[in-house]
Amino acid sequence: MERDKNFILGVYEDEDVLMNAVSKIRKAGVKIHEVYSPFPVHGLDEVLGYNRSKLPIAAFIFGLLGTILALTMQFYMMKFDWPMIIGGKDFAAFPSFIPVTFEMTVLLSAFGMVGVFLVSSNLKPWGQPKIFDLRITDDKHVIAIDLAVNANFGEEMLSDVLKSADASEINKKSFE
Repeated sequence: MERDKNFILGVYEDEDVLMNAVSKIRKAGVKIHEVYSPFPVHGLDEVLGYNRSKLPIAAFIFGLLGTILALTMQFYMMKFDWPMIIGGKDFAAFPSFIPVTFEMTVLLSAFGMVGVFLVSSNLKPWGQPKIFDLRITDDKHVIAIDLAVNANFGEEMLSDVLKSADASEINKKSFE
């Protein structure tokens, strides 16, 4: 079996049952591929053991890049490229640079975060998403378990773990 090809799915009706199921499944030693939900379930990321996102660090770096780019651009334009005396001020009057600097900081920070999110989430325009169950966009919660990663358990044992975790239905999904 290849990795990320064959999955066993536990379908849940209620988010509280889902939260308890994730805890039970992780305590059993099973590695969960992903949990899909039609709406945000508060606390699910902690139960799954996810680390805090590094997106704020990317936002800061892109914001700093936007600030440096805006200040450098304005300073170069006003001092060397097209120097103009406006209102008797110096060529490089930094207070007049603040609005453009703020806007460039916000713009580059936003574009940078969107780019980093798309790359880290593997959401490329030419990609084909894996749809585990069409009901995850409507009213069901789904726990997807990769069979290749959990090969030491076996499919029957994983089904038993999902049954003991109160799954309303258990399905198998294969991707080509």
